[in-house]
Amino acid sequence: MPRSPTVGLPELRILVVEDDSDVRTAVVESLRAAGHAVVAAADGTAALAQLGASSFDVVVTDVRLPGADGVRIFERGRELSPAPAVILMTSFGSVTDAVSLLKEGAADYLTKPFDPDELVARVRGIAERVGLQRALDAARAQLEAAAGVDIVGGSPAMRTLLERIATVAASDAPVLVTGETGTGKELVARRIHALGARKKGPFVAVNCAAFPETLLEAELFGYERGAFTGATRRRDGRFQVANGGTLLLDEVAEMPPAAQVKLLRVLQDGCVEPLGADTPVRVDVRVISATHRDLRRRMAEGLFREDLYYRLNVVTLHVPPLRDRPGDLPLLVQHFLRVHMPREAPAPEISLGAWQALAAYPFLGNVRELGHAVHHAIVMSRGGRIDLEHLPEDITRAVAPNQSDALRPLAAVVKQAEREHLLRALAVAGGKRVRAAELLGISRKNLWEKLRAHGLSDSDVDEEREP
Repeated sequence: MPRSPTVGLPELRILVVEDDSDVRTAVVESLRAAGHAVVAAADGTAALAQLGASSFDVVVTDVRLPGADGVRIFERGRELSPAPAVILMTSFGSVTDAVSLLKEGAADYLTKPFDPDELVARVRGIAERVGLQRALDAARAQLEAAAGVDIVGGSPAMRTLLERIATVAASDAPVLVTGETGTGKELVARRIHALGARKKGPFVAVNCAAFPETLLEAELFGYERGAFTGATRRRDGRFQVANGGTLLLDEVAEMPPAAQVKLLRVLQDGCVEPLGADTPVRVDVRVISATHRDLRRRMAEGLFREDLYYRLNVVTLHVPPLRDRPGDLPLLVQHFLRVHMPREAPAPEISLGAWQALAAYPFLGNVRELGHAVHHAIVMSRGGRIDLEHLPEDITRAVAPNQSDALRPLAAVVKQAEREHLLRALAVAGGKRVRAAELLGISRKNLWEKLRAHGLSDSDVDEEREP
């Protein structure tokens, strides 16, 4: 009975073309056991008919065939859209033909006789690429359907956040937006403004950490001419500029004590007092604050006023870090490709190695750092295919220790991976070899042979007595 594909990998539609019935049966059964949908053809004519009638992700074909040879099947497949990946099965005498087709775009080839498990491993690599491409295609389609939406994400955490934004936007209550650096807190504030009743008013953002203590009050509340040295003319503060709209106080935790006192008065009275002015100025502003710090800890340390905290924190919205929303990575990558590529240029392909590096990297700078990485890769690849080498050095250096296997012979890497997988299957099966063989989709005899080949004794396996 066919088992499901490896977790996280798609089921592929595969056409197997082989005139030798024994080889054809062995290949078909192995691929079906790996969880793929397989169609078989005994000659080239039947294969061409199948290619004309159905779409396939992969074609596994002999080079020498009656009716039409593997070269013709490869050429026909290349004419299709999307074109299937072609793996060639070849005898020693036709290896030259297979190599020439590799140069023209064939995915791989195997020399007969070969272990069907080796073919399954090659197909698994194609499944990884197909799964990535499907995820990116779905992300592109979702982005096109949501054109104009400024917050990118379809993960459960982001859907919850978007729902809360819509709810909060309907009120005029102060909002505190929390989240790590680079998560997009300002985008959340802008989204609240765009959905609210103040959307026709101004949206003004001020970074409280960007101004020294002596200038922040002047920036927020304004000043009159002569209020201090250098004040040669009157200037409205950010509160007055945002009148009728929304003011974002970014990095509000960095606000010095004196400015906190004046901000509290503005929130209580609805009036600002410009420096050097005798008369308060009434303002109508919705205040949204944002910070990556723990404001409760800042209060405990005496760095932030408790009464101001409760004025600002009527509603809290937390923006999740990128590591908590890995399902959004394809969406975000497609978004940044679209942002940084010329308008009419097609989005470049991303290699499996580059994608795996992006997926494994922690992105402590969150979405902002990912956007930088994609932009860097586009520049370094000159708008073409993005490979691992085109990513920023921080990412390639981080994954380098995990790529030490690439310096070992491929056969050794595969053998080690198979050994670990056998032991894992036996552990899941409680040491029962019959059950482990079922989980692996192989016969008990085949399992026993593999254990012996890996030098695994009963003491290593810790096998339980079976009926």
